[in-house]
Amino acid sequence: MSDALRLIQFSDPHLFTDPEGRIKGVCSHESLRAVLAHARARHWNADALLLTGDLVHDEPGGYVHVRELFGALGKTVYCLPGNHDDLPAYTAALSGAPFQLGGHIDFPHWRVVMLDSVVPGQVHGSLSAAELQRLEQCLSDAGDRHVLVALHHHPVALASRWLDEVRLQNSAELFAVTDRHPNVRGICWGHVHQQFDVRRKGVRLMAVPSTCAQFLPSSEDFAVDTAAPGYRRMTLHADGSIDSEVVRVDAAALQAAASG
Repeated sequence: MSDALRLIQFSDPHLFTDPEGRIKGVCSHESLRAVLAHARARHWNADALLLTGDLVHDEPGGYVHVRELFGALGKTVYCLPGNHDDLPAYTAALSGAPFQLGGHIDFPHWRVVMLDSVVPGQVHGSLSAAELQRLEQCLSDAGDRHVLVALHHHPVALASRWLDEVRLQNSAELFAVTDRHPNVRGICWGHVHQQFDVRRKGVRLMAVPSTCAQFLPSSEDFAVDTAAPGYRRMTLHADGSIDSEVVRVDAAALQAAASG
C-alpha cells in the first residue's frame, strides 16, 4: 500500500429479493452491476470499498445479492447500515470476510470511523449516546492518524425541505465531538441520493449519489432526478488532504449491464 489510502464509496443500492425489482423506475440490481463494472474498469487500485447504507430496500432477501456482488470483488468492504436495512438480517448475512460491519479501521496515516445512525422504524437518523461516546474515544486515541468519519444520514441541511426532515436529528452533538478534534479531515454519508461537497471548519463534508435512482437537489417536495448513478472516489493523503470526486456511470454502461 502507498502512503495514500484509496477508497471507493458506494451507497444506497436498494436491492430487492427479486433482482428485477425497481425503485423509482430503475432496476437497482442492474444499475449496481453497471456501477461496479465502471469502477472496476477505471479505479480498481482502491485499497478498500466503503458501503454507506440502504443496501436493501426493506427486503432481507436482498442481502444475498449484496454478498454475491460485493463478495466477489476481491476487496475488503466496510459497511454501515441505513434506514431501509433490516439490522438482524444485515448482521447475519454480512458478518465475515470480505465484509466488516461498523467499528473503525486503522491504516498507516488514517483511521476510518463508521457510525450507526439508524433509528429502528424511522427514516430520519440519530446517533445514540453510546455511538457519540465511541466516536469521542476513536478520535482521542487515533494517535497521529487523520480521521474520516462515515455514516448514513446527512448531518447538514441540503436546502431540500422533505429530505432535510429525515436528516441526522442530532447533528449538533456530532459536530460538538468532531469540532474538538482537529484530526477529523472528512465526513461522508449516503441517504441523499445526490452529490454534495462542501467544507465546514476545514473539514470536508461529502455525499455520494446512489447506485440506482437519484433525488432532485434543492427540491421542496420529493422528486426524482435524471442524473446518472455513481460512486465517490477518495484518495486520503498522508498529509491529511483528501482528493475526491464523484464519478457518474453513462447510459451506455447502464445499457451494457442490462443486456449482459
